[in-house]
Amino acid sequence: MDKIEYRAVIKFLTKESVAPKDINDRLRAVYGERAPSYATVKLWAKQFKLGRESLEDDPRSGRPIEATAPDMVEKIEHLVHENPRMSKKVLAAMFDVSERSIFRILHEKLLMTKVCSRWIPRTLNIAQKEERIAAAREFLELLESNEEDTFERVVTGDELWIHYYDPELKSQTMECVEPVSKVPRKQIATNKA
Repeated sequence: MDKIEYRAVIKFLTKESVAPKDINDRLRAVYGERAPSYATVKLWAKQFKLGRESLEDDPRSGRPIEATAPDMVEKIEHLVHENPRMSKKVLAAMFDVSERSIFRILHEKLLMTKVCSRWIPRTLNIAQKEERIAAAREFLELLESNEEDTFERVVTGDELWIHYYDPELKSQTMECVEPVSKVPRKQIATNKA
């Protein structure tokens, strides 16, 4: 039975001047375990005695349950797909909801998780290693045959042997991913031959 129906019974019996204890006993006799508690019966009987007519709950103060509305979930999903590194704090500020609501949307509604990127060293295959060894031997032969002007004839190519590495913080590499996708990976260059 719906709580509105219980309240209608309580209202009717209160208007007939039946005591809350007797109302509770009658509800228990008819509905058994499904009947409202005595405290609830007493509270509603008191309100009806004071002149309340409505059976509906009063509107409550506070934020309405809009954070997990389908349109909000869709907006957050779109933003996270555009920028998987967006944090819960930034999303919460954008939509003016709590970080906990954002967490619920990401993890319970969208089934996403936050993962960190892993650094994987880039290794050269055998052909690339042999190519580098051959180039180094050729350069050594040039140096042995004509040391004086060899360095003046050297022209640099497009390969850069100095690797600049600016590490990110772990929190900066975190991304939201869907359960089917793999952990994002990054590569760092190594200069080993």
